[in-house]
Amino acid sequence: MTMDGQRLPARRRGQARTDLNVGSHERLASAVGGGALALYGLGRRDVAGAALALLGGLLVHRGVTGHCMVYGALDLDTSNEGSAIVPWLEKQHGPNAVLDASDAIRIEHSVMIARPADELFRFWRDFENLPRIMHHLERVDVLDDTHSRWRAKAPAGQSVEWDAVVHNEVEGRLIAWKSEAGATVPNAGSVHFEPTGAGRTVVRVVMEYVPPAGRVGQMVARLFDEEPDRQVREDLRRFKRMMESGATDAA
Repeated sequence: MTMDGQRLPARRRGQARTDLNVGSHERLASAVGGGALALYGLGRRDVAGAALALLGGLLVHRGVTGHCMVYGALDLDTSNEGSAIVPWLEKQHGPNAVLDASDAIRIEHSVMIARPADELFRFWRDFENLPRIMHHLERVDVLDDTHSRWRAKAPAGQSVEWDAVVHNEVEGRLIAWKSEAGATVPNAGSVHFEPTGAGRTVVRVVMEYVPPAGRVGQMVARLFDEEPDRQVREDLRRFKRMMESGATDAA
């Protein structure tokens, strides 16, 4: 009954409630990723595999129904997607941003390397070198001075690919990038080369990304030991070892 005395139509038994709170892009990622996870878990035939299969089933349910219990508990809703703009690509951090802070996960790590900043900058700026220190990267193809195509490993033996653009650069000191529209894993970040004297440099990486299927995707990645925060720490340590040992000649 409404306030003016009119009767509301009764909801038929079995009729779905209007509790959609997951956007179409997240639903697709949940359904596909959940299916792969469920198959992987069932194939293990052990207790851990059963847990993974259950989680995969929950992700598939999330994708099919468009409802996430976690989002509901936190009063989050990503279902209001425009026809041309994905919410996490709205520019809410200034003219160079591609991520919405409410969805993005931030990573920041640094390492001291006993090499000059200019030398470290040159190695990193040749993006095709990066798979040598970032083992989650399968390849990087440089398209022109500012554009490149990246292919990385994903959980359950999958891969993700995206195009990136360098939008800010200071020779020998800074490289800042962002993924272009349509990236499976929207991301943006920067690497800073800060001289400290005596041929030493602090290399600092700042990155923000939106994992597939939102923060649920981050949990899935952690189950497969492919969590990006740990990856970045290990990548920087590997970079330090390579540059300090002088092992930078092409393999």
